[in-house]
Amino acid sequence: MMFFPKDMTSPSSIFSAYASMSASVMLLRSMFNEFVPQPIRGHLSNAFRYLIKPRSSTLTLIIEESSGIARNQVYDAAEAYLSTKVSPENERLKISKSPKEKNLTIRLEKGEKLTDSYDGVSLKWGFECKEQDNNNSSNDHDRSEKRYFRLSFHKKHKEMVLESYLPFILEKAKEMKVEERVLKIHTLTCYGWDSINLEHPSTFKTLAMESELKNAIMEDLNRFVKRRDFYKKVGRAWKRGYLLYGPPGTGKSSLIAAMANYLRFDIFDLQLGNIVRDSDLRKLLLATANRSILVIEDIDCSVDLPERRHGDGRKQADAQLTLSGLLNFIDGLWSSCGDERIIVFTTNHKERLDPALLRPGRMDMHIHMSYCTYDGFKLLASNYLEISSDHRLFGEIEGLIEETQITPAQVAEELIKSEDAEEALEGFVNLLKRKKMEGDVCESYSQDKAETHQQSKRRKAAGCKRKQAVGINKKNSAVTLRTTRRRGCCL
Repeated sequence: MMFFPKDMTSPSSIFSAYASMSASVMLLRSMFNEFVPQPIRGHLSNAFRYLIKPRSSTLTLIIEESSGIARNQVYDAAEAYLSTKVSPENERLKISKSPKEKNLTIRLEKGEKLTDSYDGVSLKWGFECKEQDNNNSSNDHDRSEKRYFRLSFHKKHKEMVLESYLPFILEKAKEMKVEERVLKIHTLTCYGWDSINLEHPSTFKTLAMESELKNAIMEDLNRFVKRRDFYKKVGRAWKRGYLLYGPPGTGKSSLIAAMANYLRFDIFDLQLGNIVRDSDLRKLLLATANRSILVIEDIDCSVDLPERRHGDGRKQADAQLTLSGLLNFIDGLWSSCGDERIIVFTTNHKERLDPALLRPGRMDMHIHMSYCTYDGFKLLASNYLEISSDHRLFGEIEGLIEETQITPAQVAEELIKSEDAEEALEGFVNLLKRKKMEGDVCESYSQDKAETHQQSKRRKAAGCKRKQAVGINKKNSAVTLRTTRRRGCCL
């Protein structure tokens, strides 16, 4: 407030004093600009604005779509995560779907905002787009959009947001990506790996397998995918080997599909009979992706190692695929070319395999797939006939199925013949009776019976009363899952 003497209260006096004061300010400003360098003037101006600017308790993070020419992973993760947080308050959303996606993709539209809560803290998100010109061109094709997210929160939560909330979003987005990805099954062609979508519906829920065996496999898979740091610490390649053995039709392929669906892993189906040299095998290994299941079916007859021969017994002159090459591919130096891989071997005749294939580190878990049990039948009846409770024929079926060797594939084939549960079950009972009278068993039954007898003797000696045995083969130091009289099966 300006004070004037009492004799200067007239308008002309006030105007004269104001003009004199303005002239003085202009003179001082001219002198300031003349004698104070521009950089110092800028710093003084910024300091003055900083002193008079009101302090805010809110911190805002800008998450741009790209960082230079590279995509910003935080932006992609935020975009995926926020699609799960949309609410009725949002008025505009973007919807899309590509041919490879299973579900609709929901994204925030420009200008939309939402509020998230994490650990009791309120976090406000906004999606912004700003048009920018390239080289100041007036051509519409040279214009591009700069897209970014705004994340605002109280400053006191800065450490929590940077060290906990944003890593949580990155991990959540990774899980969503794994869950939504379209699985592929890759097959070998003359040009290398070719793939189609894996649409096999088999899951552990639909597998007609003993619950104890099923749970043991899932626990082993879960333990494997969570132990990346452990494998690195102990100096081992991050891979796991499984051997599925048993009669045909017991569901080995369905178990592989269930494993792929459970882990969200692609499948690479490798036919050794189509490979000539060890070098080709190494090239194929390098071309497989991480987070995949490599399947070698019928390992006992897919290739005659160490020597491959013509049908008349003559050795192929150009064949250079050897047993040592296969072993090096499984657990040698070349096996470390990739992470988080599962190798699955299948065979109908385990006794025909070379002992070198069975040692620890090559086939870590041995899973015996055998004939259908009563529990397996009930699960198949529930899947095919939607029978959730006991049926009047179940008692008779239980007695017959214990005395008859029948694979899950044969059970399913009979149950699928009729949509009427009564008719289908009666047909299945008749099938079991015919097989019992005819003594129709699989050729490997004698071997399974002998193995079951030996296991029964070992269990009795150990005082074990479980129906499912999980043992350790001391000779091979490999975990072996075997079934007893109540044999495990899957389809």
